[in-house]
Amino acid sequence: MTASALPAPATTTAELRDHVRDAVARRRALRITGRGSWLDANRPVSDAAPLSTRSVTGIVEYVPGDLTLTARAGTTLDEIARATAAHDQWLALDPVGDPIRSTIGATVATASYGPLAHHFGTPRDMTLGLEFVTGKGDVVRGGGRVVKNVAGFDLTRLLTGSWGSLGVITEVTVRLRALPAVQCTVAIDATSSAVESIEHLAMGLRRLPFVPFSAQLLHPASAEGVGASSGRTTLLLRIGGNGEAVQAQRHQLAALGEVRDAPDLAWDTLRAPEPTGTAVVRLSHLASRFAETWFEAVRLVEAFSGYCHGDPGRGVVRCVFPIDPDDDVERVHRSLSTPFVGTRVFERLPAALWALVAPSAVADGLSRRIKRAFDPANVLNPGILGEAE
Repeated sequence: MTASALPAPATTTAELRDHVRDAVARRRALRITGRGSWLDANRPVSDAAPLSTRSVTGIVEYVPGDLTLTARAGTTLDEIARATAAHDQWLALDPVGDPIRSTIGATVATASYGPLAHHFGTPRDMTLGLEFVTGKGDVVRGGGRVVKNVAGFDLTRLLTGSWGSLGVITEVTVRLRALPAVQCTVAIDATSSAVESIEHLAMGLRRLPFVPFSAQLLHPASAEGVGASSGRTTLLLRIGGNGEAVQAQRHQLAALGEVRDAPDLAWDTLRAPEPTGTAVVRLSHLASRFAETWFEAVRLVEAFSGYCHGDPGRGVVRCVFPIDPDDDVERVHRSLSTPFVGTRVFERLPAALWALVAPSAVADGLSRRIKRAFDPANVLNPGILGEAE
């Protein structure tokens, strides 16, 4: 299919369904996209015609009294934020990316989340239901539009994080939260870079009588990048509630160290997309072993002049570092393959490294059968889960 023969942008679920059915008939692979800002993430998809949901937009239903909202896949997070703010509500999701470009469909498809997951959870915790087009061209609904929903097989959780490989998400229903009257950002510096200091912060955070909205431990380079630098490893916190509650939380945080104000814009800077040619790897382990995970992350990023930031409550550290095109792939491979007791999740890598460091996500029989059930012709984002290996 040449560029001039590409289908017109779909604006409805029916048009997306027809494009998928046409692709199946032609045996033509499709690259499912939102607004295209994360096309360099996950495994490469090659030789596939683009099928975008960016024009399938609009809020379908919003019931403030139920704290639920249903929107079409191409609706941006910024549009949802503006609609819900009018009713003192919000969708507590802050994935990496510009909210003016980030769509709800892509956010759910990739299960992307940010620092707010510390308190509110990930897209799997907030997505109540969705509609999608399978690789057979069938339109399917999973979950519902209400908070209490009884269902059998949980299609909503299955599709969330499937990266468009099982179906083209066309509509999403999410759970909202009441917008806090007051929010503020504070920082607490680690007394040193020693493991004991990191453990003190992580353990102190778990012992607090409340859960901050966000909690991110910042490598000094990361703290400098978001305007919260003190030259040390820094714990950045977002707290909220009414005025009295926020004051009480600040007082309780003093048990972790000296509390200082930090810019609220730090969170926007932290979610800014990384430049092209950057590798992004998440390391995770039990929250009780966060200090070990953190030091493995520091070892990795400092070998490549990068930075890292992590959530002590979730046990996840996100590592960001540039990859020099002239770097020996084997050197990068060795750094990413050193023994680590936790889990590595690769967000972005040079194409040559995927097969070396990331095993297929559908290596087991059950996963392959699920893929065949939803996309028997393998037309949806083929290769993104490694199924071709």
